[in-house]
Amino acid sequence: MSNCIAKELLESGKTVLYQTAPVLLENVIDYKMNKQKNTSSYLYDSILTVDLLIIDDLGTESLNSMKLSELFTILNTRILNLNHKLTKTIISTNLNIKDIFNTYEERIGSRIAGYYDIYYFFGDDLRFKK
Repeated sequence: MSNCIAKELLESGKTVLYQTAPVLLENVIDYKMNKQKNTSSYLYDSILTVDLLIIDDLGTESLNSMKLSELFTILNTRILNLNHKLTKTIISTNLNIKDIFNTYEERIGSRIAGYYDIYYFFGDDLRFKK
């Protein structure tokens, strides 16, 4: 579903960034800590300003206080338009809303519960079908 939405937006000239939560947060931390010289400010700025950010597999990343802080900053910046641009975010996860509150601090859970429409998808995992 996320890929279909991304395709439509790209075709209409919008900017889209699709990344898994573990890779997204690792890239942000690497940029902030200057661990990778090839991780530019362009990537970090894009995370905050693309028209649509798709965060896939939230809940599969290993968490620490720095990652929680960066996830909060990303979500809050995009929700409150602190980037001075109307931006949207899609988050896919296998966690239910209770798990989100248990896994992440309340300020992250409350933003997801309060600012996102939540849709549940059911069915077989397509990766298991041949």
